[in-house]
Amino acid sequence: MNRRDISDDDTGPIRRVTDTPSDRSPGTSRSPRRTPPPEGTRRPRPPAQRPRPAEPGRRRAAEPKPEPEPVGHGHSHGHGPAAPASRRVKLLLMWLLIPLAVATVAGMILLYPWGKDPAKSVFPQGTPVSATVTGTITGPCLAEGQVQVGEPPPDAKPCLTSELTMTDGPASGKPLKLTLPIEPSTPRFAAGDKVVLSYNGGDVANPASFQIVDFQRGTPLLLLAGLFALAVIVLGRWQGLAALIALGLSFVVLALFVLPSILAGESPLLVAIAGAGAIMFVALYLTHGLSARTSVAVLGTLVSLVLIGVLSAIFSAAASLTGLDDSTSQLIGSLGHGIDARGLLLAGVVIGALGVLDDVTVTQTSAVWELRRANPALGWRELYGAGLRIGRDHVGSAVNTLVMAYAGAALPVLLYTSLSGVGLGSILGAENIAQEIVRTLAGSVGIVAAVPVTTVLAALIASREPQESL
Repeated sequence: MNRRDISDDDTGPIRRVTDTPSDRSPGTSRSPRRTPPPEGTRRPRPPAQRPRPAEPGRRRAAEPKPEPEPVGHGHSHGHGPAAPASRRVKLLLMWLLIPLAVATVAGMILLYPWGKDPAKSVFPQGTPVSATVTGTITGPCLAEGQVQVGEPPPDAKPCLTSELTMTDGPASGKPLKLTLPIEPSTPRFAAGDKVVLSYNGGDVANPASFQIVDFQRGTPLLLLAGLFALAVIVLGRWQGLAALIALGLSFVVLALFVLPSILAGESPLLVAIAGAGAIMFVALYLTHGLSARTSVAVLGTLVSLVLIGVLSAIFSAAASLTGLDDSTSQLIGSLGHGIDARGLLLAGVVIGALGVLDDVTVTQTSAVWELRRANPALGWRELYGAGLRIGRDHVGSAVNTLVMAYAGAALPVLLYTSLSGVGLGSILGAENIAQEIVRTLAGSVGIVAAVPVTTVLAALIASREPQESL
């Protein structure tokens, strides 16, 4: 009874590769087995050919090495025919990616605010000063020198008087006493807390020149960042170190290009596209190396980003989204001049989706390359089918990640809006909620589209790569 290969229904197009290569082409039937000769008979042995003596004065030519027979499909994966195809693929990728990289650099040069002064807030923000709380007292809200006579009114709100010692600034080492009304939104300070004060430039002896702003959080944040870096390096080793360097360069692009350009009045969407392109090239190539596999991930990410930007622009305009939420309105008031609020919304969509897209496209290209390495006989259609089945599982988790990330960021807005007591339709149609819906759904569509786009590109290119370069 003939044993059949593992069913495609169970494992897809990946078939068992046996030690004996098959010389049949696709679509032909399996050749019958040869029956062994009866016992007592000997199979005729072919006559041995004696080597011909070399002619005098002529060197013996080197015998050509036998080429490996094809396995499964009719095309060969040997050293000879595959290398030119791979060179053509690399040239094609270069012709596609080099213009995009040049356009990214040109966009950053044109959009950067050369020669312009850094944007400043029209409202005085004060100079940050560090201080340490030495003691706190809860009591009536009294000005300096006032004394409480009798019982306070029943509706009077208590105040928290904090005694502090400044550790830097113009009055370093001097004590300070500040009184704050206790509100539900007021932070609770206690003795030993390290806080940040805002100094408005007035008399350092006057407590009105200072205001408590926030806690100092530098030490725990540095410890957490060190723990994160250690975990990445221990697991990823050199590739993890490269990923950390790429992360740092991404923050450099955001801090030194994206933020100054938008604050200077440039189009937020164009700035976000140029910045996302720079982050994409730097992060992917630095982390995963300069290879055809990484180039496919870059192309898939770029196509998906374009789709996300187009969908966000169309549906934000159709839904009449202005982008003027509380934080954007506060930003415009601090700048003192107008800004493209809807473009700022679209810029946030593009940059926010970039990290998830990198994960999807790199995973898909790696999956296709590993499938080809496991079975070099797979053609591009079989690689695409197997990679797409992997991508379906990845899409579900990636979309859920993006939705939960946006929902977590918008949780205070969701809670505040739900207090209004109106219907669900009115809540979902509010500006703050509707822009998060557009942001989430447009990014999710781009993630879903990234799977087939990246998989088909990876399958077409991986199937033409020589086996030794996989």
